[in-house]
Amino acid sequence: MIARRWHGRVPNSLADEYLRLMQDVALPDYRSTEGNRGAWCLSRVEGDVTHVEMLTFWDDLAAIKRFAGQDVGVAKYYDFDEGFLLEKEPGVLHFEVMG
Repeated sequence: MIARRWHGRVPNSLADEYLRLMQDVALPDYRSTEGNRGAWCLSRVEGDVTHVEMLTFWDDLAAIKRFAGQDVGVAKYYDFDEGFLLEKEPGVLHFEVMG
């Protein structure tokens, strides 16, 4: 199993709306992809910024490709991200899940 982590930052003033979109749009998208074993949206406030992390679990790289495209190291963004994120981080991290 592979864990995939994406990180983004939004201004606190937009955080509630952004997190609602992640709940309504992004999480169902992740979870509906064949080979997805779970998806969670994490957030924490640091000063004027809310950090958002998407932590997802996948059967294998083929499942991640079905979600993100051929280059699994590139972050997948939604149309609404442009209006919220302070910047678009280009990549994501992958981890082998043990146990």
